[in-house]
Amino acid sequence: MDKKRFLVFLLLLVSIALVPCINAAEIYGTVYDMSLNPAMGAVIEVDSTPKQTSILKDGTYSFTLPIGEYVIKATYVSNYNVYSTEENITIVDEGRYIVDLIVFPDLSEESQLLLLSEDINLEDIYEEEKQAFPWLYIILVLVVIIAIFLFLKKRKPDKKADEKILEEEKDPKDKIYEFIKQKGGRVTQREIRNNFPVSQATISLILTELENDGKLKKIKRGKGNIIILNKN
Repeated sequence: MDKKRFLVFLLLLVSIALVPCINAAEIYGTVYDMSLNPAMGAVIEVDSTPKQTSILKDGTYSFTLPIGEYVIKATYVSNYNVYSTEENITIVDEGRYIVDLIVFPDLSEESQLLLLSEDINLEDIYEEEKQAFPWLYIILVLVVIIAIFLFLKKRKPDKKADEKILEEEKDPKDKIYEFIKQKGGRVTQREIRNNFPVSQATISLILTELENDGKLKKIKRGKGNIIILNKN
């Protein structure tokens, strides 16, 4: 009698254990990347009890789950970028069901960056900026001083340049007259021609004007003229 009870009890336990298997369904499929290629090496998990996790060598997966509601999540890492997706499923009857998944960029990384930013001590940043300020101030002052120096140096009148401009602005007639004075008041017309980049006709015209003004006289000597200043 005890043996019969034991057998009945054992069969009851086996039947209870087999109930989930009888009422279970197989969920299988492939995880794809954004190029629709199998995401080899992806990690897939389902929030069953206990939670099931699998690494997909070829991108395909398969789970046996009892009737109920579940969340299947796939995560895939490629070129230091994280891609993921989630799928909510409801199993109401046993059977085999295909659930293919496509992973997309994991935007939750932004929230992780936000959490990291909250760990930054703003007081430390302010203190560093405060310490760097004196150096920036000194550099700025030096730049301003150098700029003022260069500006004043540029505006400083160039005496030689001014003299050259005045020399260029002087009347050619006055230039020739001064040249004759420097030569002791006596030169040849050829000497004047060699020292002034103007035509012979222009020099002759200027000498004629000076002669008419009574400042000099021309003496014909061979093919040239000797120019002599008049004594005032």
